[in-house]
Amino acid sequence: QVQLVESGGGLVQPGGSLRLSCAASGSTLCAALGCTMGWFRLASGSQRDMVATVSNSGTANYGDSVKGRFTISRDGAKNTVYLQMNSLKPEDTAVYYCYFERLGLKVSGQGTRITVSS
Repeated sequence: QVQLVESGGGLVQPGGSLRLSCAASGSTLCAALGCTMGWFRLASGSQRDMVATVSNSGTANYGDSVKGRFTISRDGAKNTVYLQMNSLKPEDTAVYYCYFERLGLKVSGQGTRITVSS
């Protein structure tokens, strides 16, 4: 089993910044099998939106709506992924979920709410 612990989030004004972190623990087996970690978000009344992912090798991918504003990074030794969010917009308001994926396993975190409002 793999457990995810998220931190960060909260209320921020438009144009502001926030940083999320997510630590994976348990039988990650990332070194043996490879794993991808990342974030997706759910806004009220909207579909799931992929925010960013990062692979074992550090290859990052971003959703079109966050490119150039968000940066995902990973500490492989700690199985922790970070999401630095800059130039936040009201439309970034959502619950952000960390997720972990490897062969045979997909896990999501509990979610952390981000509200961008003045």
